[in-house]
Amino acid sequence: MKPGDWPWAGQPGPLRFDRFMELALHDPERGYYARRIRGVGKGGDFTTTPMLTPALGKAVAAWARAALKESGCRDIIELGPGEGVLAEAVMRAFPWWAKPRLHLVERSVPLRAKQAARLGKRVTWHDTIGSALDACGGRACLYSNEFADAFPVRRFRREAAGWSELHVAPQESWLPCEVLPESTALAQDFPQGQIVEVAEAYHAWLRGWLPQWQAGRMLTIDYGAPVGALYHRRPRGTVRAYFMQQRLEGPDIYTNPGRQDLTADVNFTDLQTWSTLHAQTTALQTQRDFLLPHADPTQTTDAHAIEADGAGGAFMVLDQKAAIIS
Repeated sequence: MKPGDWPWAGQPGPLRFDRFMELALHDPERGYYARRIRGVGKGGDFTTTPMLTPALGKAVAAWARAALKESGCRDIIELGPGEGVLAEAVMRAFPWWAKPRLHLVERSVPLRAKQAARLGKRVTWHDTIGSALDACGGRACLYSNEFADAFPVRRFRREAAGWSELHVAPQESWLPCEVLPESTALAQDFPQGQIVEVAEAYHAWLRGWLPQWQAGRMLTIDYGAPVGALYHRRPRGTVRAYFMQQRLEGPDIYTNPGRQDLTADVNFTDLQTWSTLHAQTTALQTQRDFLLPHADPTQTTDAHAIEADGAGGAFMVLDQKAAIIS
């Protein structure tokens, strides 16, 4: 990429990595999710578990039925619903006379169109989770699949005397960082040279709406791990790109800004720590354990989703309930 090209153009100095990632994914004119995403599945750059197997839909639907009954809520909110496959499976699990009200938080115009084609008029769309919670009176059960990983991350490298942070301008440069964000990754005793990610944008997002959440349960499904296992044999961290079903790493993540997905594994220890005041963790388990009661191991797609050394172990499922603040 040439230094004068977007998103480097017009930057007064070194561009912090999370700002680059935000522009590449969410810029309203050129961002990948805002305009360029072609879809999810064979015709897109990546494929999600609901596109591959019905087991996830069955598992989330079972969770939703139990969560609504336990909490007394009438509304379901899905965050980052993709093409609506998971939402369709969840709503199918309810009889027509007892279907909950479905809200989708989605700001991608192309994906909203795909969701509407699949779900019809059974859904209300929102640009933000705050808007969705307002519509539900603060009482709702929320779920997401591969949503947290779409937030921009800051990248840090362990140095002899502390941490440096990655900037791109467009060449990579690691600059000293004296004021660090809140993250359990930065408190670990990593060897010199280890690179870690901090989803500070996700933390800010949580702070912005969690006080509105009065009742319900929340299910977060994504690839990642608790911080103690997240960087095992990963000295370069977890950031990568996906372009036409190909995984790209290293310098290749800069080659197609706005035309490819950018992502990083989720630090589930951070997610729990950041939400402590407003949400209590009821379970953190692998996708394998979450899906097993609903999967058929004799089916190839289900077998892949529950494989301990594959997707079944790479994805985690965090179940939380709204905490009552006195």
